[in-house]
Amino acid sequence: MKTLAALCLLLTLSGCSSLLFYPEPGQPITPTAAGLAYKDVNLTAADGTQLHGWWLPAKPGVPLKGTVLHLHGNGGNLAYHLGAVAWLPEQGYQVLMLDYRGYGLSQGKPGLPAVYQDIDASFDWLAQQPSVQGQPLIVLGQSLGGAMGVHYLSQHPEQRARLKAVVLDGVPASYRDVGQYALSTSWVTWPLQVPLSWLVPDADSAVYAMPEMKDVPVLIFHSLDDPTVPLSNGIRLYQSAPPPKVLQLTRGGHVQTFADPTWRQVMLKYLEDPQHFNGVRRLGEIPNYPPTQAPQAETQQ
Repeated sequence: MKTLAALCLLLTLSGCSSLLFYPEPGQPITPTAAGLAYKDVNLTAADGTQLHGWWLPAKPGVPLKGTVLHLHGNGGNLAYHLGAVAWLPEQGYQVLMLDYRGYGLSQGKPGLPAVYQDIDASFDWLAQQPSVQGQPLIVLGQSLGGAMGVHYLSQHPEQRARLKAVVLDGVPASYRDVGQYALSTSWVTWPLQVPLSWLVPDADSAVYAMPEMKDVPVLIFHSLDDPTVPLSNGIRLYQSAPPPKVLQLTRGGHVQTFADPTWRQVMLKYLEDPQHFNGVRRLGEIPNYPPTQAPQAETQQ
């Protein structure tokens, strides 16, 4: 069934980026269900589309460390992605969660390039918040949200300049490559994986925008077990990114990274010093910098 759906999708995807999105309307829960304080946020995109988001303030009594703009993946809405950031307020980070147009309580219909206006509206809203001023700003993009975030930032150097770091989780390097991978998983579509994947619009893929991220550190989480976006995508993004950069290999399903407290701690440690953090080496991350050479011992006379 999934293979047939993927086939139908790819046959009709050429020039129709809206089929990258799988929005769910409504709001099944609020952050209150996770014991979090929150505020409903209303934003307006440049074309007048009314957008909805959640503002999660840092936990009272915890020193404020910065602000995280969360860009979620292509399915569901805010409620489905709350778990990815619900742990951050307790660690001193305030969070803006955005529902793209057509998701949750946001108006409109999702599609590229219109969704980039939604990301732009988020940056504008953050720029007006007193608690954000003078504090580090981080973008956390998961799956499609990360790919869109990288493309948006590549086109907006003024927004990159505001960032302390970008954190990506399970992000497709190439929409076309992920389409080909989906087709390769079944004998029905395997023979057609290459020609059909070329129907997928790929110009906005993150791998082409990554070289422009030269003025902001990037941490790339990618699971060895990811069944949706294969590890090769994380490696391609890492290779195309200018330093400072970290590829942190993880385990588990697609964008399930922050369900494991280990990776939460890795992200927190990274945000302390994005310029020099090298990740958890036991999983094979390649250091950004050559090891410091020890001074050569003087030859005894």
